Amino acid sequence: MDEQGPEGRGQKPRARGLHDRLLESLGPAITAGDYPPGTVLRTDELERRYDVSRTVVREAVRVLESMHLVESRRRVGVTVRPTEEWDVFDPQVIRWRLAGPDRPRQLRSLTALRSAIEPAAAALAAEHATPEQCAELTEHALNMVATSRGQQLPAYLIHDVAFHRVILRASGNEMFARLGDVVAEVLTGRTQHRVMFSDPDPEAVTLHVRVAEAVRAGDAEAAERYTKEITVGALRELDILAP
Repeated sequence: MDEQGPEGRGQKPRARGLHDRLLESLGPAITAGDYPPGTVLRTDELERRYDVSRTVVREAVRVLESMHLVESRRRVGVTVRPTEEWDVFDPQVIRWRLAGPDRPRQLRSLTALRSAIEPAAAALAAEHATPEQCAELTEHALNMVATSRGQQLPAYLIHDVAFHRVILRASGNEMFARLGDVVAEVLTGRTQHRVMFSDPDPEAVTLHVRVAEAVRAGDAEAAERYTKEITVGALRELDILAP
């Protein structure tokens, strides 16, 4: 009723919906290579193709520009930028790329990043974690154990993501902490696109418990070693499930 009101109430939510729809069409199309780097997207063509206003197109383009996926130039149009210029750490860009045809390579790239960063973060967490953070790690690790059987992957994912966010935050390094969203997208993408076994690897579940114990005990060497084993195991899973 509000959307049709005489004073235009509800127009902003409707415009937001159109903006999101356009963004969720253009973003994945660009990251999947449907619009290769150098492609020029003209505003008037986008208006017609997606049946939206120029304002909606401009709003969507501004978001894509903030991700460095495109650049807008007067008298030229909107040009898709080279892949190496994209903000590959943007969670939405990661989500779009994991939904595309290049998913296996993306998962390997992101898991290799985790393998380089998370063990070091775990070692630092063993030195800097607060008692509250240690308690959080233990709680999430135990909840991972509780949801690791019976095909409860959505519930398991919640605690898996939370566990790794705490590790990165407890490191005391703000750079590591900012990677929490990146790791969350990797773990979520694996689950949503079924690049995981129906029940998590029991060894990986146990390793999370050991990491929590090592952090609580202040054992940096063990925390780093166990976390490295988790990421190496994730790469092994990819060799099986996303060859």
